[in-house]
Amino acid sequence: MVCAQLAVGKAIAGVTLRPGVLNPGLAHEIGQAFHRHGVQIAVLGCYVNPIHPDPETRRSLLSLFKEHLRYARDFGAGLVALETGSVDAEYLPHPENHGESAFRQSVASIAELVAEAERFGALVGIEGVTSHVVSTPRKMRRMLDAVASNNLQVVFDPVNLLSLENHHEQERIIGESFELFGDRIAAIHAKDFDIHDGQLVCVGAGLGKLRYEQVIKFAAEQKPGISILLEGTNVMEAQASRKFLCTTAKQV
Repeated sequence: MVCAQLAVGKAIAGVTLRPGVLNPGLAHEIGQAFHRHGVQIAVLGCYVNPIHPDPETRRSLLSLFKEHLRYARDFGAGLVALETGSVDAEYLPHPENHGESAFRQSVASIAELVAEAERFGALVGIEGVTSHVVSTPRKMRRMLDAVASNNLQVVFDPVNLLSLENHHEQERIIGESFELFGDRIAAIHAKDFDIHDGQLVCVGAGLGKLRYEQVIKFAAEQKPGISILLEGTNVMEAQASRKFLCTTAKQV
């Protein structure tokens, strides 16, 4: 089954998202359009900042995410995804993201979203990112334990957990992720990374330095049929990345 991650506000022409805009009819119309082309909406993307420093703005962002949860089934999707936040209003890296106060605020916001997901039979999927609140496999495990609901799952992006400082430890970091929260991984993002001019940059899957065998072996053995979604991949790279992932799957 071909699958996609849909960010409605970015991908659907003529729809400007704000709280109150989403409705069952619109969600069904969009979902049916994907279905007619044989594409499953595996993940709804609603990448709001759950710890935005302005309380009023944060409340509006959380309300928008809750609407995605309420209408997820009308889209034909079950999971709505976001990251765990930055104290920076523009969602840029900030040193305080790694402190206890930011973590507690992220737990509070994510728990509020998960409570809504429980009411509407949906799932919240969170991604770890090195510069955000959940920046390591252990922090992801701590978040899952703090919220303590199976309606909270993980969208696993191995590249997001790598940085210029730790990419040489990629096998340890990925292995630790599978050990600590492999049972909660609901979807996988497939992109790659390379090092250019002293910076870690994202490239299409199979075009960089990520050793994908470890990821594909986990998916094949522990998560048969899991949605693997290309990310950070342009139109020219997409077919090469798809071929690379299929070839790797046959080899593991």
